[in-house]
Amino acid sequence: MAGVIEICAGAGGQALGLERAGFEHVLAVEMNKDALATLKKNRPHWNLAEAGDAANPAIWKPADYSPEARGEQIDLFAGGVPCPPFSIAGKRLGSADERDLFAWAVEQTPIISPRAVLLENVRGLSTPRFAGYRQFVLDRFHEFGYQAEWRLIHASDFGVPQVRPRFVLIAMLPEYFQHFHWPEPSGEKPPTVGRVLHDLMSKREWEGADAWAKKADDIAPTIVGGSTKHGGADLGPTGAKRAWAKLSVDAHGVANEAPGPGDKFEIGPRLTNEMVARIQGWDDENYKWKFVGKKTSTYRQIGNAFPPPVAEVLGRAIRAAILRETKPASRALETRHDPVYRILRDRGDFVLLSELAHKSGLELSPTGVSAHLDRLSKDFEIEEVETQHGVAYRLGNFRAFVGQGEHPRHAHFSTSRRR
Repeated sequence: MAGVIEICAGAGGQALGLERAGFEHVLAVEMNKDALATLKKNRPHWNLAEAGDAANPAIWKPADYSPEARGEQIDLFAGGVPCPPFSIAGKRLGSADERDLFAWAVEQTPIISPRAVLLENVRGLSTPRFAGYRQFVLDRFHEFGYQAEWRLIHASDFGVPQVRPRFVLIAMLPEYFQHFHWPEPSGEKPPTVGRVLHDLMSKREWEGADAWAKKADDIAPTIVGGSTKHGGADLGPTGAKRAWAKLSVDAHGVANEAPGPGDKFEIGPRLTNEMVARIQGWDDENYKWKFVGKKTSTYRQIGNAFPPPVAEVLGRAIRAAILRETKPASRALETRHDPVYRILRDRGDFVLLSELAHKSGLELSPTGVSAHLDRLSKDFEIEEVETQHGVAYRLGNFRAFVGQGEHPRHAHFSTSRRR
């Protein structure tokens, strides 16, 4: 078995998939007490840290898991770090969001020195808004001696009956990364909601189950776990609710039990947590799991999880590369996400706006470059001066929390912890 450390483990979607791929949890860290209780219930033999912030050294110390401290190297450092900082459903504050742990997780790499790193997040991180953030991450891995690549993965390509794009970062030491191949889609059409949930809809002998299953003849929209800052358990924003209605599902809440004899619905039945878990990829055969907590807490654990089947295929690809079971890949890594950031970083001094427009290769007008710089300024300090040749800019510090003792996250986090 290969050893893995997983932070922000949640209720165990990624953890279960990695276990099935051949990884053994050396440590799992999770802040939510109900999610941690779920992990303990299903895998009591795992080494689980006390519930708390993954970046709090009182919870765990990354240096304790270095090769020097353990006498052997960790194979994989993984995590599903918080999504709200990058979600298109939120304010997209990025590094200004106290929940952002992506950059901090990256900085643990040279401390732990794993053979590979797996970090996943929402599709929003792949958008132009966060191009500079992504570039910073890739450049840091390069400085640490790792090769890294981003890829948008669709859960429906791997048998999950749901539209669930996830933005995945894989980084490895070069001797392993050359053997890494992104998993190929299964090529099979994913099962429909009706097919996947028919047995659960009919478990209380609801006579409408057959007709309902025929109407629910497509895959589900993305399951939205949401933030503990907002609302109760429902299946997403207005657009998602409309998509669910087309599948004859009432998305305005979560049911306590499956429909029974005589039950009739204007839109359709609501899903139970058991049904939502099935759509996320948990089942009673390959991915059996039990959840701890009240209905809303359980729904959030399920909705915020990484689908276990997707974690498994990624885990198998990573493990095959670490064991060098696959042939070396001959491909050019995509390492250029934000040329404006790269120009400013490489120069280390003020650069004229006209020069940025010319050298970026983006074919942007000075106005377009200014808009690009405005996006960058949300995650980086950008200095601006007026020269005799025009406006010039210099790249300052990265705003994200990477472990600094003095950082706004500490105050924000302490006041928001209860939420």
